[in-house]
Amino acid sequence: MKIFNLVIFIISIMFLSSCQSKSKLSREYVKVEGIKMENREVAILAGGCFWCVEAPILLLEGVDTVVSGYIGGYTENPTYAQICTGNTGHAEAVKVTYDTTKITFDELLEVFFTMHDPTQLNRQGNDVGTQYRSAIFPVNKEQEERSRYYISALNKSGAYDNPIVTTIEMADKFYQAEDYHQNYYNNNPNEMYCQLVARPKVEKVKKVFANKLKNK
Repeated sequence: MKIFNLVIFIISIMFLSSCQSKSKLSREYVKVEGIKMENREVAILAGGCFWCVEAPILLLEGVDTVVSGYIGGYTENPTYAQICTGNTGHAEAVKVTYDTTKITFDELLEVFFTMHDPTQLNRQGNDVGTQYRSAIFPVNKEQEERSRYYISALNKSGAYDNPIVTTIEMADKFYQAEDYHQNYYNNNPNEMYCQLVARPKVEKVKKVFANKLKNK
């Protein structure tokens, strides 16, 4: 990546200074038990193993909940075992509920594109398969438009040596993953996978986005 952080910063400023209109979200996506829905929105993101996406995003100020699950496929009520075959069409993803007065969709995209490699097709490192694809699942038209603009701007900037392959797939049914997948990194910090794969992403977000963390 070429001067990646600077490019992301510039693009972020462009987004934040632009006029943002509010789009009404589907109740299916914004209803979260125990969370007041005023000023709340949802973003659904996939960037490889959901353990590695969930943990860094949980660090961010304004993020209420992060739920790991499956989306974008055609099998009803898929299990983790089915997902691992790569035959259900689903991606491992996270559903983020956040306070728009503290963090924006654009800022979530900024973190998302920093914490994983969006130029790897259907994989992240040694995790290979369509279930590990880089994808954004907009829950409304505004999110779709801003996602497309963000990807286009990054490609034009030359931030990466290769083109971004992140797909944009309008959100459909999101299936919450099994309980043991939730908050996996924080519950299993010493597991080898967490140490070798998830931890570097967590540490990167802590370093690059120190001013956006819950515990600054």
